[in-house]
Formats: sequence, C-alpha cells, structure tokens
Amino acid sequence: MQIYVGAEIIVRKCLVRCLNTFSLVSVMLLLFLVRADSRAAPESFADLVEELSPAVVNITSTTLVTSQQEFNPRIPPGSPFEEFFREFQDRDGPNNSPRRRRGSALGSGFIISADGFVVTNNHVIENADEIEIEMIDGTLLQAEVFGRDEKTDIALLKVVSETTLPFVQFGDASKARAGDWVLAIGNPLGQGFSVSAGIISARGRSLNGSYDDFIQTDAAINKGNSGGPLFNMSGEVIGVNTAILSPTGGSIGIGFSMSSSVVQKVVNQLQSFGETRRGWLGVRIQDISEDVAEALGLDSIEGALITDVPDGPAQKAGLKSGDIITTFDGTVIDNTRTLVRVVGDSEVGKAVEVILLRDGKRVVKTVILGRLEEALLSSNTNKRELKKSIIIAGMTVSTITEKIRSEMELAPDLMGLVVSNVVVGSDAEAKGIRAGDIITKIGKTVISLPLEFRDEIDKALKEDKKSLLLLIYRDGSRRFVALALEK
Repeated sequence: MQIYVGAEIIVRKCLVRCLNTFSLVSVMLLLFLVRADSRAAPESFADLVEELSPAVVNITSTTLVTSQQEFNPRIPPGSPFEEFFREFQDRDGPNNSPRRRRGSALGSGFIISADGFVVTNNHVIENADEIEIEMIDGTLLQAEVFGRDEKTDIALLKVVSETTLPFVQFGDASKARAGDWVLAIGNPLGQGFSVSAGIISARGRSLNGSYDDFIQTDAAINKGNSGGPLFNMSGEVIGVNTAILSPTGGSIGIGFSMSSSVVQKVVNQLQSFGETRRGWLGVRIQDISEDVAEALGLDSIEGALITDVPDGPAQKAGLKSGDIITTFDGTVIDNTRTLVRVVGDSEVGKAVEVILLRDGKRVVKTVILGRLEEALLSSNTNKRELKKSIIIAGMTVSTITEKIRSEMELAPDLMGLVVSNVVVGSDAEAKGIRAGDIITKIGKTVISLPLEFRDEIDKALKEDKKSLLLLIYRDGSRRFVALALEK
C-alpha cells in the first residue's frame, strides 16, 4: 500500500513538473511570437498611410530671378531681315535688357500643429519669394517662413487656415534601431503624394555637418522628398528626409533623414525665438590620433584636445591649450563631434561642469556658456573690418577711414568705398571710373566694407546677371555706372 501511495506521489510530482514546463514553454513561445510579430513586415501599410497622409504636404517655392536677355541675332547690314529683327527687338525691349522670370523648386513637408506650423528642409524654400503648400485633398495654402536653421537644413513655415489642420507628432529617434521598419511620404520628382517603405540601415550618420545626426534608410528617397517625414510604425516622425547618396541622382537605397532628436530642438527654438540659440564654449579643438596620444603619454584617444582658447567663456573659466576635455556637463566626450553637439544643445548662459585632463591630472572647471550665433556674428564682423581693401572687378577699393575722409573733405555721413586704383584695360576703366571715386551703392544696397562689394558680385553672378549697377560719387555729384561681370 505504501509502495502504491509512494508511486502515486511520484506520478503527481511528475505531472506538476510537466505542467510547469509546459506553461513555461507556452509563455516563452507566446513572447517569441509577439516579438517576432513586432519585427515582421505588416501585411499592409495602408491603414498607417491613410492616417498620416493628411498631415504631409507638397511644397512649391517660387523665386523671381532677374536675368539679361540673350537674344542677339547677327544680321548683315542691308539684309532684308534687318528691319524685321529691329522691329522685333524694339517691341520686345532693348537688347540685353533685364528680364524677370520665375524659378520654382519642389519639396515636401509635414504639419506639426493644428494652427499651421510646417516643418521642411531649408534648401527647399531658400531664397523663395512665394511658398505654397498643397495638402492631399488638393487644398492650397500660402506659407511664410517663421524661422530657419542653415546648420541643420531645417526650416519652420507658418500657414493660416480657416479650419483646424491635421498634424503629426515627433517620436523618440534614440529608441529607433537598425532593422526597424520605416515609411517615407513625400513628393518625389514632383509626382505628388507618394509612399515608400524600408528599414533603418544605420544611425548616427554624418554628412560633414557639425550638428549632423542622420538616420540612414533604404526606403526610396528622391528629389522632391526633401523636407518630408520619416515615420516609425507608431506613426511618429523620427526623421526629416534630407539627402541621398547616389552616383545617378536617383535612389539606390542610401537615403538620409535628419534625426528627430535634432529637429525637435531646432523647431522648439524657432517656435520660441524665431531663431536658434546654441551654446558656445569658445575653444578650438581636434580629435586625438594614435600618434598624438603616444606623444602626450595617453592611454586612450578619447576626448577633445584643445588647440586654442580665444577670448570667450572657456578662457574666462581657465581652460588652456593642451587641455583634453573628457566630460562636459555629465556627458562623456569621446571625440570632437560629440563635444560640438552637446555644447550646441546646451542652454545659453548655463553654468556647466567641464572635466579636463591636464598634464595627466584631472581638473574640474565651471564654464558659463555664451551664445554661438553672437560669437559667429562678432567674428565675421571683425574679419570684415580687418580687411581694409581688396582688388576686385578691375579696381582696388578701400574703406573710408577718418584720415581719408579728412583729406578728401568728405561729408561725415557719406558711406561707401573709395577707389584707390583702376586696372588699365578693365571694364571699370572703360566706364570712366578713376582713383578717388566713391562707390556709395551697388544696386539699391549701401556698402561700406570691401567684402560687401564681393558679396554683391557673388550674389549677382548666382542670379546670372551680366552687369552690376554702381552709384559713383565724384566732386559733389553722383552718377550710375553699369559694370560688366565676368564669371
């Protein structure tokens, strides 16, 4: 009897163990199936596309370009066609007279708020005189530039609508992984609303920009997709489609979307201030190579090596050339790119802790960050002011110093550039410009710095202009001179 009972107990224990094992296997199998399902391609993206498309827009930007008329037929004197072409030219305007034409660019964007904020690439709307967005239902709305950031190629537009607009939300790009499914919706090659699907090929890509953080995807991206959204499977924007790598100009499965981690910060600042406000440390840095590490007696190449400390926040805090920044505000610095990004993301005026390696010893400094945009503006202004004269367009032009103003008896409020020399045989000489002339305006722009002259020439060449209109001051009188441009 006892033997039977013992055997019964053994059987019961075996049954319990089997049931427990079965339950565990079932749970593991269920988890595997759920996980596998989340990774597998959905049967269709249609429902997601239908939900998201109303917030995606086509963008048409129009620019008015002034160009010279190039029609100049060579008609032999006395030809029977001479009178005809003369009449044609008289009717159509003087030969080589300025003509205005409209140039347009196509791109994509997406609405991020019910009151009409639209995100796109800056290069889509750069220099545009008119911007129009088209929604999937055919609705056309005029847009204005609310703010832009050239460093990340992000622009924020604003449209006014009588109705509440559909919109999408940003997702956390840091949670995206290589292999995750993504959708790109946009206006490729001007074909209208189009969808492509793919996976994330890689993260953290750079295209030589200081603030780059691109998601690489094999979802088809072509010209016209620029500024459009890259969605995850939750319908969140995790990137802005910006560029492709292609020897042909068309998609070969290597597309780049600026991470939402970057875009969101830029957009928030543009919404709040109409401009970006990046932190500024005030150091010049370089990566640490193997040979530099050996020369400095370092065990690692991680960190950012300071090469120079100009006047700025870092200098005030006591940072020196030769210091190695290892940690900035709690973030470990592995290279210069990391430092640039984390400093730029920091709040202007914030006191941050910087950990340095100096002569093999750990040093801690507190730096109050400045504003990068103000530092760059100051730097550019100083560089321009230091450039007192340049040789350009067959002339040597200089700033009007107080000494020159006194010697030439110029009025205190007269602004411009003084011509100190004219090249023999140049168009400037042919047009009668001579030493002592004052160039007060280029077109409608008042100039006072030599490099402003160069800027206006570069601008005119980009617009395919053949000449530049100068306003010349001489002996109390003014006259206009059309100076020929050469590429």
